[in-house]
Amino acid sequence: MHWGLANRLAQIIKPDSHRTVMLAIDHGYFQGPTTGLENPGRTIEPLLLYCDALSPTKGILQYCIDPQTAPPIILRVSGGNSMMRRDELSDETLTCTIEEAVRLNAVAVSVSIYIGTEHQRQTIANLATMADAAHQYGLAVLGITAVGASLDELRAPGKEQEFARYLALASRIAAEHGADVSKTYYVGGGHFAKVVGGCPVPIVIAGGKKLPELEALELSYGAVQEGAAGVDMGRNIFQSEHPAAMIQAVRSVVHEGKSAAEAYALFQQLAR
Repeated sequence: MHWGLANRLAQIIKPDSHRTVMLAIDHGYFQGPTTGLENPGRTIEPLLLYCDALSPTKGILQYCIDPQTAPPIILRVSGGNSMMRRDELSDETLTCTIEEAVRLNAVAVSVSIYIGTEHQRQTIANLATMADAAHQYGLAVLGITAVGASLDELRAPGKEQEFARYLALASRIAAEHGADVSKTYYVGGGHFAKVVGGCPVPIVIAGGKKLPELEALELSYGAVQEGAAGVDMGRNIFQSEHPAAMIQAVRSVVHEGKSAAEAYALFQQLAR
């Protein structure tokens, strides 16, 4: 591996634990002023000390994040649609050049792929194009499994095995097209090992929709116990009533191996 790429990956996935806690705050690129991120700078400032990497868009990075205190940046570089046309969210393009990512001192870039949708080909091409460009500069690439509206039925109860097959397919395709880390969803019932086992690069899990804190910690614990390299959480941290307590509880699961129950007790203690 190129020295620069290895160095940047080590800033994200910590060499001592081989795990990571990423904080995703890029929701506004298609959702607008997401609940909890109406004022991104104020929301995330108390959280920066506890995340291994931050995942913003270029606008939020430039306008809301102090360059003197920012953690390693994973810059969102795909987009182009909005919730106003939810059925077309997969119709994405690249929204940032690699040169701009370098100027913004990102250590990595993130690109969504929408497997199984009308626009899967162009989103895979987006990832492959950006991975080729990023690796010329030694930047890492996060390939994100994005589940469009047309695939919501895959996430229904009772379809865990089918959903795991889909996630394994999407994660492998991300790696095959140049992703250094794959971001996907956790699926229970003992099926997540299939996802991890078929992907040659580290996997981090998305937090998804807002869950009660204990459930989010159980999700984190299950994922890392079954092979995930960590989490890239957003709403389950910044929409918590006590975000700083929540991200520290997540860190205790990911980096310290605490159980969900132990982490929840820590959350309650810090929240008080």
